[in-house]
Amino acid sequence: MAKYAFFLGCIAPLRYPGIEKSTREVCKALDIELVDLKDASCCPAPGVIRSFNKKTWLAAAARNLALAEKEGLEIVTICNGCYGSLFDAAHELAHDADLLAEVNVILGEIGMKYNGTTKVHHFADVLYKEVGVEKIKEKVTKPLDYPVAAFYGCHFLKPSNIKNIDDPEDPKILDELIEATGAKSMPRKQKVLCCGAGGGLKAAFGDVAKKFTQTNLENITASGAKYIIDVCPFCHLQFDGTQKELGYAIPVLHLSQLLGLAMGMDEKELALSTHITPVQL
Repeated sequence: MAKYAFFLGCIAPLRYPGIEKSTREVCKALDIELVDLKDASCCPAPGVIRSFNKKTWLAAAARNLALAEKEGLEIVTICNGCYGSLFDAAHELAHDADLLAEVNVILGEIGMKYNGTTKVHHFADVLYKEVGVEKIKEKVTKPLDYPVAAFYGCHFLKPSNIKNIDDPEDPKILDELIEATGAKSMPRKQKVLCCGAGGGLKAAFGDVAKKFTQTNLENITASGAKYIIDVCPFCHLQFDGTQKELGYAIPVLHLSQLLGLAMGMDEKELALSTHITPVQL
């Protein structure tokens, strides 16, 4: 059985408990053991903290990496932003001994040390590469026939030169995971466009963020998709919480929730009632 330290991030446990629940249940069904990462903090968000002070960002990320390292575990996360932050920090610290030493001076003030060994994975990448599409198909007890829009977001695939997950301009991994449930991933324009929320844009320039969201919703509607399937709670929040004022009502599901439905979980277990945009199955 594969075993990972489970990094929840901020948005899923606070706003979308169904994402956390479905992730735990889906991983259990696929023989993946998730170990809660006790005392974890914010990742922290690279588009915000790193923009002001890189060493503060690295030290905060390294603290989380050190918690997993102490348990001898690699990290898995269900959020693109958390993945981007922790993966990027782990990569930099593993390849720059001087920077690692500087960060450890900061960590030493709280009695911690990071040796630079923790590997970081995204939930979707683990499912695709470690579990495999065929094994997921075997676990489906309630095949779905939804036409859906696969939403990759930004930090899942990029920077592609160090993540090497898929073609960053024409990815297929999420589409294949979606179609393992029986759902149809609908082709559309600007498939890898940002949701609009990242990098502090939502907080600083909300109107600009909404323009990105609206363009995505226009393309998704034109494709014939009836649901949006994401792999990031922040993208999830942007689509779920912004649609009404833009005149749309397309239900949003995290990949773990789609898989949960296909594996027999019900709407209550998935906490779909917590979604702002109503989910009608």
